[in-house]
Amino acid sequence: MASDAIHVQILGLMPAASGMAVFLGNDTKTFSIHVDHGVGTSIALLLKGEKRERPLTHDLIHLILQGFGITVDRVIINDLRNDTYFARLTLRQVGAGGTSITEIDARPSDCVAIALETQKPIYVAKAVWDKVSDMTPFLQELKKKFETGAVTGEEGGEEPGGEEKGGNEKPRNPGGKGPKKS
Repeated sequence: MASDAIHVQILGLMPAASGMAVFLGNDTKTFSIHVDHGVGTSIALLLKGEKRERPLTHDLIHLILQGFGITVDRVIINDLRNDTYFARLTLRQVGAGGTSITEIDARPSDCVAIALETQKPIYVAKAVWDKVSDMTPFLQELKKKFETGAVTGEEGGEEPGGEEKGGNEKPRNPGGKGPKKS
């Protein structure tokens, strides 16, 4: 992996007023993206390793890719413009004519869910990494509150960042109304 991308993992998933906040990062930094409730639920189920009775959208995508002999190489959150995150899904297909690699634009939330479904790495472009604020102390505080039962996810305040919004501002807490998705 080139030095222009940082490997990240999901460090937390918290409910928010109009979806969920997915905290991504590593030992040095954490940031969040906002995802809609449906994708957030998929991510939560994937993190828990729970089997679904019927395939959800990301299960279906994985099954279609498998059916055509396509594998996911990686996902990368590659841009942050006007407080909106962008991502790319890198796919590989090996056939008689050789190997074909295709990159497609996708929502970061979908990329994260597909990466979890296919057990592939999640990366953030260094330029994006350098733009986002470090939310590590905030996430640690939230985790402590959840452990003690002090936070229910229904409190007022701003949402911690967003898929549609860059999340560069420090939120007060994980619930309540935040920036609207366009």
